[in-house]
Amino acid sequence: MATTSTAGKPRISPTMQIMIGLVVGLLVGWFISTFDDATAARYAAMIRPFSQIFIRMIQMLIAPLLFGTLVAGIAGAGHFKDVGRMGLRAIIYFEVVTTLALFIGLAAVNILQPGVGVVLPEATGAPPVAGTAQTWDQILLHLIPTSIIQAMATGDILQIVVFSIIFAVGLGMVGEKARPMIEWCESLTEAMFKVTNIVMLYAPFGVGAAIAYTIGVSGLQVLQNLAFMIVTLYVALAVFFLIVLIPTMLLFRIPVLGFFKAIKEPALIAFSTTSSEAALPRAMECCEAFGVPRRIVSFVLPLGYSFNLDGTTLYLSLASIFVAQAAGIELTWGQQLTMMLTLMLTSKGVAGVPRAALVILAATVATFNLPLEGVALVLGVDALMDMGRTMTNVVGNCLASVVIAKWEGEFREVTSTGSGRT
Repeated sequence: MATTSTAGKPRISPTMQIMIGLVVGLLVGWFISTFDDATAARYAAMIRPFSQIFIRMIQMLIAPLLFGTLVAGIAGAGHFKDVGRMGLRAIIYFEVVTTLALFIGLAAVNILQPGVGVVLPEATGAPPVAGTAQTWDQILLHLIPTSIIQAMATGDILQIVVFSIIFAVGLGMVGEKARPMIEWCESLTEAMFKVTNIVMLYAPFGVGAAIAYTIGVSGLQVLQNLAFMIVTLYVALAVFFLIVLIPTMLLFRIPVLGFFKAIKEPALIAFSTTSSEAALPRAMECCEAFGVPRRIVSFVLPLGYSFNLDGTTLYLSLASIFVAQAAGIELTWGQQLTMMLTLMLTSKGVAGVPRAALVILAATVATFNLPLEGVALVLGVDALMDMGRTMTNVVGNCLASVVIAKWEGEFREVTSTGSGRT
């Protein structure tokens, strides 16, 4: 979507501003790295606070944003109470597919290891998660907060998510009397959207400072790792299409070429604009034209925008382990699986948040005491990865609507003349 100033003149898009900040940061970092180690470290230290400002602003968004979006999305929609069989089938399908996406991303980042070799600033604050391994019973007990206020104050995201889900289900059971609270959560969510937009105005400076500091300390070799991360993501997305989406089409007897031909326009819109919302109206039209009844399209697609973010969940698992690799922190399989559970929960209900993946990524790495400097570094190339994951989100949701229509026995096969038959 084009952006214009109040005077009607074209304004540089936020993505382009971040890219400019990245380039400026690269040049500054390269210049700093040409000095001797002591001088480079001194100049880099002068820049570092400007990247930490951005990290702190992202941290302050997380708790209210997740609480508002989860409660408003679950309790406000009322899906768990009113939609019956079709809603249950949709939720089951969403959870199976997004779980597979998480583990494909996890496998890709562990096999290719794009973060190995990146040198990040030493983490401050809590000790690395690898040094504080927990037993299964400790992990289970930690899911339940003794105080939601304390969980929000300490930034314990998993506890916030668990409380928010239970609270949302409770609101849904209250009925009409819960409407004022649901509306309050919706207002909170809208306000946090605006606050996120405000914070993202600083993103070019934060990204530029982060990349300048990292390159000033580590040299230009870190760029090879970032490029390798982009390649790793697109390889993982291709694998996801090949071993999840296409087999799903074959299982439900959906014509593969016909499906991709039908939804190519919304997929291209999503890829070029990096906005699932921009592609939604056309995606609904294309799915209905392909043979999905309107009532199923209008239910499954919006629901999928909260619960079926295939590309985003795959990216989050890959990026979170990338940060751990860059920090030189070796996570056990148990810790990685716990991180995947956290991502599975925190990624729900935030599809409408600008740079939602950044917020969720920051929340997850903070929960596991990984350095947030890695998140700022990833943001520098996020626009290039956002295209692929957004397109995958849209394709996955279009396929979900066809699958549910098939599952419900209401898919109308479309003939070559454009008319439909059941």
